[in-house]
Amino acid sequence: MEPDAQLVQNCLRGDGPAWEELVKRHTRRVYNLCYRFTGNSAEAEDLSQEVFLRIYRTLASYQSAFGGFPTWLTSVTRNLLVDHYRRTRRDRVTDSLDDAMPALEEKHSSARAPDKLAQAAELSVQLQRGLARLSPELREAVILRDLQGLEYNEVQVILQVPEGTVKSRINRGRIELARILSEMGVRPD
Repeated sequence: MEPDAQLVQNCLRGDGPAWEELVKRHTRRVYNLCYRFTGNSAEAEDLSQEVFLRIYRTLASYQSAFGGFPTWLTSVTRNLLVDHYRRTRRDRVTDSLDDAMPALEEKHSSARAPDKLAQAAELSVQLQRGLARLSPELREAVILRDLQGLEYNEVQVILQVPEGTVKSRINRGRIELARILSEMGVRPD
């Protein structure tokens, strides 16, 4: 049995430390997905908490026979993000990411030059702005595949669409993101 599945079983038996370990293992994944989708660190933190509350309430519905825990967790996160998007659609102002702090997902060595850090931070901000301009369907496909590193079949399970649709959305999303970034003056090195 995979370690996460064992932790789930322990949680269902009332083992508090097992729940803490599950949250600890997956907080970064959930936060990064929420941040990439919303572009706002405070909103991503709030949504991450909502995800873990939903996971806690529905933990008994997880079945390891249908896929790994990270895939199920990502699917629950995605569903919550879609619900959030629908709730806030009318309140949203497009491209209001100027106050968002970028969450750099790569680890930096202490030897990294300050100009390189500033350049990476600016690139992260530009990427986030570009992602925000994609349609939700294309954005979530690109985030799941390219930023979360999921396999096509995992994205298919999460989005609940055929694999061909997944590939099409990822391809269209990449093309559109490249066009947007080019318009913004972002050039690949």
